[in-house]
Amino acid sequence: MQRPLHAGLAALLVAGALAVATADSRAQDEAAMPDTTEAAAEDRFGNTTAGEFSPARGFDIFKSDRGSLNISVYGLFRYLDQMPGDQTFQDHLGRTRTVKARRDINWHRSFVWLSGFFYDPKFTYMLAVWSLPTTQQTLVFGALRYKVSQPLTIGVGLGPNLTNRSMQGSWPFWAGSDRQMGEEALRAGFSSSFFISGSPVERFFYTAAITTNLSQLGVTASNDTREMGYSASVWWMPTTGEFGPRGGFGDLEEHQQVATRFGMSAAHARENRAAPLSQPNPNETQIRLSDGVYAFEEGALADSVTVDYLDYDVVSFDAGFKYRGFAFQGEYTIRRLSNFEAIDLRTMSDAKLDDDSLVDQGFFVEAGHMVVKEKLMLYAAGSYLFDEWERNPWEVGGGASLYPFGNRSWRINMHLLHIDKSPAGSNFGYYTSGQTGTILSLGTDILL
Repeated sequence: MQRPLHAGLAALLVAGALAVATADSRAQDEAAMPDTTEAAAEDRFGNTTAGEFSPARGFDIFKSDRGSLNISVYGLFRYLDQMPGDQTFQDHLGRTRTVKARRDINWHRSFVWLSGFFYDPKFTYMLAVWSLPTTQQTLVFGALRYKVSQPLTIGVGLGPNLTNRSMQGSWPFWAGSDRQMGEEALRAGFSSSFFISGSPVERFFYTAAITTNLSQLGVTASNDTREMGYSASVWWMPTTGEFGPRGGFGDLEEHQQVATRFGMSAAHARENRAAPLSQPNPNETQIRLSDGVYAFEEGALADSVTVDYLDYDVVSFDAGFKYRGFAFQGEYTIRRLSNFEAIDLRTMSDAKLDDDSLVDQGFFVEAGHMVVKEKLMLYAAGSYLFDEWERNPWEVGGGASLYPFGNRSWRINMHLLHIDKSPAGSNFGYYTSGQTGTILSLGTDILL
């Protein structure tokens, strides 16, 4: 999958450019749906440029022929309990490791967006302040895009590696406040990018991106390499031409016709640990092995051996439907790690690993129903991972979302999961690596 996938992404980029010349400019756009149920049905700086974190309706501060300014905000307050609090797990080499289970209450995530256009309504900008008090991180980033026509928008800025469904702009309209294990364990992250997107034919869409790496978080320009990431997504919405606000989960909008969405994503990157070999812990922390250990951590694949470079390749397939308050979404992902360059720290010479490549396959499914119209959704969710070490992590659970105002601007959510041998871990989402037990999340978020 390694080289053919890389070549396929290049071919997709070329095909997207060729499609511009012959495309039907009347094609529809997910952005034609309002960002909240209160928004006007106009394209308000839609969320499908490259899946970037994008504002909602917000508050118009200024608008003239020369430009505009809008302010939009997001906030999440959450209680998270990963149980039991005292446990260990064994990695694939049989070594015992400690599970760092959390129990905390936090103002978990904040966004403030400044957005609008200048000189030409087709030329839009977005500046964002992102803060995660849980990890004491604050970032300022942005994006620029120019809509040449319906088939082609060109943009630059912080954007996603297009590895999975949730990397295409559906946040924060997910079942809960974070991703399911099946995506979280295998996906890439966000990085500075050049991207194109559009709808070359009616109800068919694409996005393609070139990024500086798999995840820019924690990786500075001084410790990055010359390698880049390449990714693309295509999706088709054959029945209604839309999938609700942001293409997110749940049918709060009560579709009276069946809305359907089918998609495919692929990505390739040559990644480095972004840290000197003398440093045991890598700065590149996006890639974890199926036992939850960082791929670039000292001894991850063999004692006293550190992986310095590897190839990361992903392909995923997703499908979903919505109808009269019912919603279903599923995705299957295949990830291959290969072409390892590793160093034996005892001799400081090249090391030969037992595994030439590692292929992990995983899926997640979610199903929900608005049991009280425009107010209360109940949902169930599950994930499973097929890995070469036959650890086969899984999860099952569900939750409830209450919408006090009958729209997506304010939500109260309860999310409950049982997980076995978690391959995912971060301070952003629900998971800590190696955990077997219960995860409870209680939170409330706003998007204005």
